[in-house]
Amino acid sequence: MLSSEKAVVVLGGAFSSNNAIPKDDTTPIVLVIPGLTSDSESAYIKHLAFNTAKKGWNAVVSNHRGLGGVSITSDCFYNAGWTEDLRTVVNNLNHEYPKAPLFIVGTSIGANILVKYLGEDGEKTPAAGAVAICSPWDLLIGDRFIGRRLLQKIYDKALTIGLQGYAQLNQPHFLRLANWEGIKKSRSIRDFDQHATCIVGKFETVDTYYRHCSSATYVGNVAVPLLCISALDDPVCTREAIPWDECRANKNIVLATTKHGGHLAFFEGLTASGIWWVRAVDEFLKILHSSQYMHVQKMVSSGPQLSLDSSIDHQGPYINVAEDGMVAAVGNEQAMETKIEDVLEPQKIHDRETNEMVPGGQDEQMIQPESQSLAEIPQSSEQVTNVQDAKPLDVTTTVRRCLDQLSRRTKWSLWLLVYVSIVTSWPLIGSALKIVLQKKLRNLFG
Repeated sequence: MLSSEKAVVVLGGAFSSNNAIPKDDTTPIVLVIPGLTSDSESAYIKHLAFNTAKKGWNAVVSNHRGLGGVSITSDCFYNAGWTEDLRTVVNNLNHEYPKAPLFIVGTSIGANILVKYLGEDGEKTPAAGAVAICSPWDLLIGDRFIGRRLLQKIYDKALTIGLQGYAQLNQPHFLRLANWEGIKKSRSIRDFDQHATCIVGKFETVDTYYRHCSSATYVGNVAVPLLCISALDDPVCTREAIPWDECRANKNIVLATTKHGGHLAFFEGLTASGIWWVRAVDEFLKILHSSQYMHVQKMVSSGPQLSLDSSIDHQGPYINVAEDGMVAAVGNEQAMETKIEDVLEPQKIHDRETNEMVPGGQDEQMIQPESQSLAEIPQSSEQVTNVQDAKPLDVTTTVRRCLDQLSRRTKWSLWLLVYVSIVTSWPLIGSALKIVLQKKLRNLFG
């Protein structure tokens, strides 16, 4: 694991620290879950950790099993839905630093693992907030998408090579537990999952694995403030898999979709030295930390509920992207008035109702510029008037006033029209008069 000034390591279920951080330290911790075959050495992970450390927070990267320079010591491998390692790291960090707010950021497959974990644990998670970047959401839809066109097939091949490299690093275990010859001959992620992931994870089929590990079915039970960022032009994680209605129905979730950005790209500047989503994560977490909406762990005796009764009437929050690239909340243009429910528990998130704009279908959102903070909940421009409480008006006076204003405006408009007519038509009229007078004078003196 990685941190700016401090490092923590989880090995074999044991938690150790190589620094003298006091147990009552209140410095926020950002736990990062990398994408498929990525680890703490990946450039975008380092960029996120650097920006986290720059604002004085602690960064921890939870490497997947067999990655980050640490060999696998058991017969268990990670997969797109394996949440036990994340749960162990989160609980250990919370145990070691109970007063430090814990935020989690997942990228790509890491985002899928994050959302699934949050849905499984619900109110029981000690996480104060979370961010999911470019999540695949529905692995079955993603599998169909990534083999559809040439560009997607190129990405599929590249990711497969990464998985084969991962298997090579842990070859003794894969030789014993999986189909090694099938792994070497794999030409797609699906091939690798068939010869390795399904065998090790004991899934009947690849489709069974994809259905079981997709995070979209767990969205309804997420109980912490969760920002989800996806690009509509993502070449790997298609927008077709985004659970629009489920995110809209859960008031804890803020879904931000951008027209461009690719997969974990969102590069900024001529030299592409910055990543926009890193700045968005930084703003969201800073504002969440300074607000009363951070989640507080609650011990719930019952297990996680995967299907919740929800109503689309509870419009979920969607956000805009400002001209400078920052995210901001917007009011619901179709609602009568934005309301904030009474907060029985101050730390529980009650996110804002906003309007999603669908340019070509209900699963595409165009983000319009706005510059308000995520922590602010703007009021709708349309205010509802209570007719019963309104004072009776003098109808005659009101009508007379309106007529007087209309009359004055009509007079001014009439004189303005006459003036414009004279100015614009005078050259033509003058020319005609000149011709007529010249003819008459020629006749008189001719």
